[in-house]
Amino acid sequence: MNTYLATFHTHLSALLSCQALQGAGHTARMMPVPRSLSSSCGTCVRYTAGEDCRALLDRDAEALYQEEDGAYRLLAEFEE
Repeated sequence: MNTYLATFHTHLSALLSCQALQGAGHTARMMPVPRSLSSSCGTCVRYTAGEDCRALLDRDAEALYQEEDGAYRLLAEFEE
């Protein structure tokens, strides 16, 4: 299992994504964006899954990172 962090343009988008991930059986929680990253709304979703599950993220997602040993590797940036 891998740990991912998704950032969003709006709080609502983060909430909808967190609910979709949890509904699909993944462990997910909303949290403040780590200081080393940047986000429009300041809220992100951290989740654990076997794959990045980007199809479950709301359309207003900003970026997707994989967390590795406390560092974040950018996997994708999404258009507004």
